[in-house]
Amino acid sequence: MRKALDFYCGAGWATRGMQMAGFHVTGVDIKPQPRYCGDAFIQADALSVSLDGYDFVWSSPPCQAHTVLKKMWNAKPHVDLIPQTRAKLKAWGGPWIIENVVGAPLFSPVLLCGTMFNLGAGEAELRRHRLFESNCFLLGPECQHRLSRVVGVYGGHGRDRRRRPKSVGVYGHSGGASRQGQEFSVTERREAMGIDWMMGTELSQAIPPAYSQFLCQQILEQLERRAA
Repeated sequence: MRKALDFYCGAGWATRGMQMAGFHVTGVDIKPQPRYCGDAFIQADALSVSLDGYDFVWSSPPCQAHTVLKKMWNAKPHVDLIPQTRAKLKAWGGPWIIENVVGAPLFSPVLLCGTMFNLGAGEAELRRHRLFESNCFLLGPECQHRLSRVVGVYGGHGRDRRRRPKSVGVYGHSGGASRQGQEFSVTERREAMGIDWMMGTELSQAIPPAYSQFLCQQILEQLERRAA
């Protein structure tokens, strides 16, 4: 089985999709991750970890430096780890992917959306656009936005306060409302993301495993063709 690293792994949102694609995955995070779902875990600074012996590396550097939060009145400075991560991966030379939010300084990224994978909860669809840079050729379908009710993933807790909320949240730490003032429960947000093992605050940092599965299946196919 091909071996992969998941840098900045958190609780393993990308890891689960990588496993579903067929990789043995070791997660790396500077913080303890008691709910990490991978095959092995290294608590360390990702930039200090050796890549020897691995076939593929996924990286999800912290996104706070590139979100709308940086424009808030009480915004705190955040380090942008994308350049250092990219330099490390390029120096290694194997296949890699860097994931981040829309607005992050990624080169020629593929954009994925939850509607490409029919993700959602109830009558609301998940969009959750994310960008993916790689040194491999990757394909991505087009968004399939159809519904007016959209699932976001914010807030640490959350309750459905109205019968037919138009926006579902999966971000933040304490269950804040979306711009329309509605929230979906953690259970509904888990359903929308295809994640059943994370708490609300972990969901707020996550991407659907369907994204990493889709991209890593392409990576694995390319690795197998090179080996043939």
